Order: sequence, then C-alpha cells, then structure tokens
Amino acid sequence: MKLNTVIFDMDGLLIDSEPLWKEAANTVFKKFGITLSHEQYASTTGLRTTEFVQRWLQHFNIPLTHEEETSAAIVEEVMKLVKQKGKPMPGVDYIFEFFKAQGFNIGLATSSGLNLVDIVVSQLGIGHYLQAITSAEFIAHGKPHPQVYLDCASALTVSPAQCVCFEDSFNGMIAAKAAGMKCVVIPSAEENQAVKWHAADLKISSLMNFNNLLLLGM
Repeated sequence: MKLNTVIFDMDGLLIDSEPLWKEAANTVFKKFGITLSHEQYASTTGLRTTEFVQRWLQHFNIPLTHEEETSAAIVEEVMKLVKQKGKPMPGVDYIFEFFKAQGFNIGLATSSGLNLVDIVVSQLGIGHYLQAITSAEFIAHGKPHPQVYLDCASALTVSPAQCVCFEDSFNGMIAAKAAGMKCVVIPSAEENQAVKWHAADLKISSLMNFNNLLLLGM
C-alpha cells in the first residue's frame, strides 16, 4: 500500500526537550533523594509521565501514593523549561515542508499531555501543518503500545499501512511498528549505534537527512 501519511513523535524528535524532561525529573525527584543516571533515564524515554514516575518510585521503593503529585510537578516543571529554553531539532522546518510538498497527510502522536503539546506546537510554529494530534495522556495504554499511533491514523482516516512514523525513542519505535506502520528513527548521538534500532525501517542522524530517494525506498 502506497505511503501517503506521516506521523511525528514530539519530544526529542521535533523539540530538544529530552534534556529538559531529565532536568525536570531530577529536580522533582530530589525530595526523594533520587538522581537518575543517563542510562536509567534513557530506558524509560517515550513513556507517559505517570508510567515514568511509577517505574522509578517502585524501583527506589517510594510509595506510589506520591505518583500523582510527582507527575504533576514534573509536567509543570517541563512546561516552564520548554517555554524558557526549548529549541527545535535540526530540520523541523525542512521535514514539514518536504511532506507538505509530497501531498502527505501530517499528524503528531505523542506521550505528552495536550497542555505541553500546545506549547511546543506554538513555539515551533507547526500548527498549520498538522491535520491531527493525538496524545496518550488519557488512553488506556501509552507507548510502546500502538494505540496513540492507531488513533492518529484513524483521525486522519488512513490505514496504518499508509503511514510512516518518525521517532527518537525505542518505546516509540516499538509502538509505531506494533501499529503496522513504517518507522524512521533518529536516535540520540549516545545511542546511535545500539543494535535495538535494527527493528526500524530506516535510521538517520537528522531530519535534514531524509529525502525523496529514502521515501521511495520505504
């Protein structure tokens, strides 16, 4: 089936927010005496905030009664940091113009809540490109479950087989593949050589590196 739709992840792919999420988490987790290592944080990249918090509270034997307030505090801190110093990833303008020129449907599927989505979309100036936005905030299962991607395809009235997704996290890649979609990954430089990315249809180092030849080869 011919590809006619592109769906983008958000955090770490379109905006350089993963360091800000880590900064926010470590700021909030300080009250529990928790500081996540790079490896620990990377293992939960792509999860919803509630699942991220539950994972680490359980890991450090902190009562889950603190989950709701901790999740809310992290999201609030992230929104503040994104407003202060959130920067677009290289190639954001290019990739949206590329797919607009191809006549593709364009959607966004993210684990983040819609309050943060609104901030990022406004900050990047990409709202006019997006025909559908889906968030895993209130659905039953977040990434690596495929639901947020399936919901986006449904909102765009296309088959999953017509979609190519762009992701930067392992959990996001698994979600896209489980949805039956093509997946292009752009890992962080630290994780670029990891064998886990072999499950993707294509791995590139920047949004700027995607082109018509690569699209035709998918």
